[in-house]
Amino acid sequence: MSADHLPEHPDFLWRNPDPKKSYDAVIVGGGGHGLATAYFLAKNHGMTNIAILEKGWLAGGNMARNTTIIRSNYLWDESAAIYEHALKLWEILPEELEYDFLFSQRGVMNLAHTLGDVRESVRRVGANRLNGVDAEWLDPQQVKELCPILNIKDNIRYPVMGATYQPRAGIAKHDHVAWAFARKCDELGVDIIQNCEVTGFIKDGNRVTGVQTTRGTINTEKVGLCAAGHSSVLAEMAGFRLPIQSHPLQALVSELHEPVHPTVVMSNHVHVYVSQAHKGELVMGAGVDSYNGYGQRGSFHVIEEQMAAAVELFPIFARAHVLRTWGGIVDTTLDASPIVGLSPVENMFVNCGWGTGGFKGTPAAGLTFAHTIATGAPHQLNKPFALERFETGALIDEHGAAAVAH
Repeated sequence: MSADHLPEHPDFLWRNPDPKKSYDAVIVGGGGHGLATAYFLAKNHGMTNIAILEKGWLAGGNMARNTTIIRSNYLWDESAAIYEHALKLWEILPEELEYDFLFSQRGVMNLAHTLGDVRESVRRVGANRLNGVDAEWLDPQQVKELCPILNIKDNIRYPVMGATYQPRAGIAKHDHVAWAFARKCDELGVDIIQNCEVTGFIKDGNRVTGVQTTRGTINTEKVGLCAAGHSSVLAEMAGFRLPIQSHPLQALVSELHEPVHPTVVMSNHVHVYVSQAHKGELVMGAGVDSYNGYGQRGSFHVIEEQMAAAVELFPIFARAHVLRTWGGIVDTTLDASPIVGLSPVENMFVNCGWGTGGFKGTPAAGLTFAHTIATGAPHQLNKPFALERFETGALIDEHGAAAVAH
């Protein structure tokens, strides 16, 4: 049986085809954003002769290495708009993709530990409400009622002085999300090509006309870059630079436990965020490692510091055992906001710089990037996130709301 007939076998959700000689569009990166972009290109714009090129295995990069938190409580209008649109898409995608990827709207709390935290948090709640984002300010007692295992006593280093809360936020099963998009992409005729690393680009003057890969040259009219931490490497191949830095971002899980943690708790100040996955493991993350790098692992001191913070906030976790750790490669910009739009190379488009917001932004990133590729012009939601803002100074500084990793 040839690779093109794999969908007929009940054990396969998508084909594993060889690359064709040419496509109308090529998406570089087979993670959540690449899959979502291809899906919306096919669904909304009728572009089905497209390929997703993934140098490893499908969704094996940051998509498989994140802590799956979904929220839209960002400060600035532009950020709130695109993340809230993403959240609304998350709410309908299980039915649209015909796949239950365990989207659980259990709410997300962002703790405040200082007067500065409180002022900034209350400001953000007000900004969220003005933008139609569900947001609340909770006092310490309300925090305790919502998450009984949280320590709100005043005899710890940084007592909890309150928290912002977004009830519609939550988590989803990341690999299921990737499989859901991949299956629909395949049904719509998209070629998902794994183990196909991009090694260069072919240009006619300043216009991209093809992609060089480890599986041969592919001609194409349009190229969309969705490679997260490796976006700067691909941009250099194409002849331009991106204002992003790549950092390792690690996370860890415990062994399985009975359900004890009902929501998602984040703390910028003590650098930890914690949820409990559907199977029962505690999922924890912290800040990025300070050094630049492409290693999918992190430093031990980050684990040590986040565990100290977690045990202080959640004394019940003191005897939990770490089961495994992993790392992703996050692409961070100077203003902690993404770059989604045109590049200096004609017919090449960039989607990068999401930092730690990539997973939660997946549906809106795919929808707006697909619109940009198909029409050659940005969607209203991603228009503010153009590369040119770093020249004009129209920055969207989300360091406060982008969570602990920035």
